[in-house]
Amino acid sequence: MKQIIVIRKDLKMRRGKEIAQGAHAAVGVVLELDKTALKKWQVSGMKKICCQVNSEEELLTLHTMAMEANIPCYLVTDAGLTELPESTITCLAIGPDNDELMDNITGNLSLY
Repeated sequence: MKQIIVIRKDLKMRRGKEIAQGAHAAVGVVLELDKTALKKWQVSGMKKICCQVNSEEELLTLHTMAMEANIPCYLVTDAGLTELPESTITCLAIGPDNDELMDNITGNLSLY
């Protein structure tokens, strides 16, 4: 069981901004999990893997694929308070869910 955090590299965010956006995604999806799924992920070590894409289009495609596969996911839209314009889609958390199911969607992504 794992969670994949996917960050858009085309935005050229500062490293701290990327980390904050990834954290928003990771927490956002966890807040929506039922207790059974959360406990299963906790017991399995709460594995997280960070990957990258090069466009909003790629990120949105992954989001659609995750939703169609009924995998928990959370898409982050920036508030525009620091370095990005308001409503910029920055990253996506997919899962936690079964490793094999996750690999079907994210297995071809480059690690961050």
